[in-house]
Amino acid sequence: MNIAVIGTGYVGLVTGTCFAETGNKVVCVDIDAEKVARMQNGEIPIYEPHLDVLFERNIKQDRLTFTTELESAIEDAQVIFLALPTPPGEDGSADLSYVLGVAEELGKIIKDYKVIVDKSTVPVGTADKVTAALAANAKVDFDVVSNPEFLREGFAVDDFLKPDRVVIGTSSDRARKVMGDLYKPFVRQGNPIIFMDEKSAELTKYAANAFLATKITFMNEIANFCDRVGADVDKVRIGIGSDTRIGKRFLFPGIGFGGSCFPKDVKALLKSGKEYGYNFEIIDSVLEVNERQKIRLIDQIKRYYGGELKGKRFGLWGLAFKPDTDDIREAPALYMIEELTKAGAHVTAFDPEAMDNVRRLVGDAIAFADDAYSAINGADALIIATEWSVFRTPDFARMSKLLREKVIFDGRNLYEIEQFEGSDFYYESIGRQIVDPRA
Repeated sequence: MNIAVIGTGYVGLVTGTCFAETGNKVVCVDIDAEKVARMQNGEIPIYEPHLDVLFERNIKQDRLTFTTELESAIEDAQVIFLALPTPPGEDGSADLSYVLGVAEELGKIIKDYKVIVDKSTVPVGTADKVTAALAANAKVDFDVVSNPEFLREGFAVDDFLKPDRVVIGTSSDRARKVMGDLYKPFVRQGNPIIFMDEKSAELTKYAANAFLATKITFMNEIANFCDRVGADVDKVRIGIGSDTRIGKRFLFPGIGFGGSCFPKDVKALLKSGKEYGYNFEIIDSVLEVNERQKIRLIDQIKRYYGGELKGKRFGLWGLAFKPDTDDIREAPALYMIEELTKAGAHVTAFDPEAMDNVRRLVGDAIAFADDAYSAINGADALIIATEWSVFRTPDFARMSKLLREKVIFDGRNLYEIEQFEGSDFYYESIGRQIVDPRA
């Protein structure tokens, strides 16, 4: 099948590359000429495990190409995916200007039947708006489909090639047949392609992310309460996670959720509710709690130092909002950097992938290290903000020599409490007992 993917951000590039991997001929379109030139030369612009192999293979076999020319890209395409940004406005609403702008342009240039697919995460009712924008200029038949993505950064390739489910919103039998054929290779093991109306598909994406954000936030609230009463959140997590009605996933407490999806989508759903006269009270609380949780570790650090952080030096492990990505959008580490530097502290950070992105954002406000151990050399304490695997089994003896004070504030509960009992490390995490050799 001939496919065009408009937009080569995270979703667009993964979508285009994975469709090419199953034998389709894919043209990816972007207005950024420099980015397109880099991709044409085989340079991948994002970090996502395993994507580089598929990217290079499909370029080499001429199934994956890149252009800035919209009209030539869509000329032979049977399916056109809109993978465009929908950034949040100041009021939390999703900005549809990119999506609707491209839809208007497509209406002017399509010359035969096309299936036009909203792959971007969009509010309920967007398919109707896209249809109207196309219809204002189109002189041929077309169908607009809602096909939300459910890709986890760090696992996106596996998620696309072996999806738990594929959600397709369409009221057209013709589009349903095209989309069913397109996705058939990805569900050979029996996972479902779920067809529904467009509005239900649009809401499915928002509802899924809002529910997962709520689950994370609930566990963070439980962890905070554990601190008050002396319970162990790890034991509580295991206790409730063994209940099949609840499940084990998304129950790990920490310093809040970030990234490109959860914060933006939860805010957009809240805003959509208000537009229709409905107040999502739970979602409103989720956002409020999560904002506080991002700097919860700062409160613990200030308490340890008696409120005075000026002149203190901190090594920071992790900048990305989660491991196996270079994405720093809404990353808790950024909030902590802001609070620490505002208090007069010095920060030296290390992250396996995200340092360049943070350097572009904060400049010389903090220092960056070549490796994890260099980041803590001479530091008063270590702060852990991202649970990269490389941080899970460090050389504690080496750390003991490098740190000026043997103090660790762990925002991701990477280590077992027992590892520090009887040692000279002060270790404080989220929702668990503090190990304090001074006690």
